[in-house]
Amino acid sequence: MAEHPFAYLRGRRYISLATFRKTGVPVLTPVWFAEREGKLYVMTRSDSGKYKRLRNNPRVRVAPCTSRGRVTGPDTLGTARVLPPEEGARARRALARKYWLIRFPWLWSRKNIFLEIEPRTEEK
Repeated sequence: MAEHPFAYLRGRRYISLATFRKTGVPVLTPVWFAEREGKLYVMTRSDSGKYKRLRNNPRVRVAPCTSRGRVTGPDTLGTARVLPPEEGARARRALARKYWLIRFPWLWSRKNIFLEIEPRTEEK
């Protein structure tokens, strides 16, 4: 059985999430993530730039990085989707298992949303 495209991210604390402007220019953002069943989960806000860019183009690139965003490994293509509220609980639990800080209620806002990222096999 082939190894999953995101397997190389296991054990990492941050990924660089590249979203794309309408012009095609990538915008890299370091984010916390959790991996579950071959998919990545990320929390963001509905008023963030990355969310606005994803509404126009769900294509992303993910790569391991430092907390300051310096990419430290290869990147992988992915497709992101905003999870509906009923599916967000699964993503929240996955992130809370990995990051104890996310369990504190002062980190939460009504504007928080969750993204699910699946690997892509080819550039479209």
